[in-house]
Amino acid sequence: MSVRKVVLDTETTGLDTAEGHRIIEIGCVELVNRRLTRNNFHEYFNPDRDIDEGAQAVHGISGDFLRDKPRFADVVRDFLTFIRDAELIIHNAEFDVGFINYELRRIGNELGVVGEYCTVLDTLQLARQLHPGQRNDLDSLCKRYEIDNSQRDLHGALLDAEILADVFLAMTGGQTALLLDEIAGGNRRERKHAPAKNRAPLRVIHADEEEMAAHAAWLELLDKENGAPCVWRQIDETG
Repeated sequence: MSVRKVVLDTETTGLDTAEGHRIIEIGCVELVNRRLTRNNFHEYFNPDRDIDEGAQAVHGISGDFLRDKPRFADVVRDFLTFIRDAELIIHNAEFDVGFINYELRRIGNELGVVGEYCTVLDTLQLARQLHPGQRNDLDSLCKRYEIDNSQRDLHGALLDAEILADVFLAMTGGQTALLLDEIAGGNRRERKHAPAKNRAPLRVIHADEEEMAAHAAWLELLDKENGAPCVWRQIDETG
């Protein structure tokens, strides 16, 4: 049975809860069976404090815009219901989860912490396993996986969650499902291959230890997603 996934992003008044910084936006998109359902959760919050200039330059959200928005406490139960029993997909999860837990503690200990409602997968850690030594911020991953983020002039929690959903699906084999959908729908395009004659022998380049480790991490993720050994492991076992 496929676990329901919720891709989440936040925007905040600054970088550190130790300085009293608060969440001002949460955006969540739902994935069921690796498909976007369009069942989203999106809210802006009045933080009852100023927004750092550096933070506002990143997300473009002003205090004036937030003045008539609800407080986090006003909608927290709707948010917790939305994420309950899901797997949260977050880029740099330590930051977002830290801020959410800070907001929960401000309301009262009876609400607990994020980990009591759902599990968390950090796509930044996953990207570092798959692409060691490379830039793995969201913009770099969009470029690497050819995902259009041209609408992202400023950060926004819902837009970033939607982009991260595309990145996550690409990192974990989502393109395969899309291609199968095209074929099933009768939109298969014939591919023309260049003739092999007069072509120089192909050079064989063997994977190094880092690449093998990244491949093994990817196979483990596929096993987890499918609930069974992926096809490459089955080939290794029978071959």
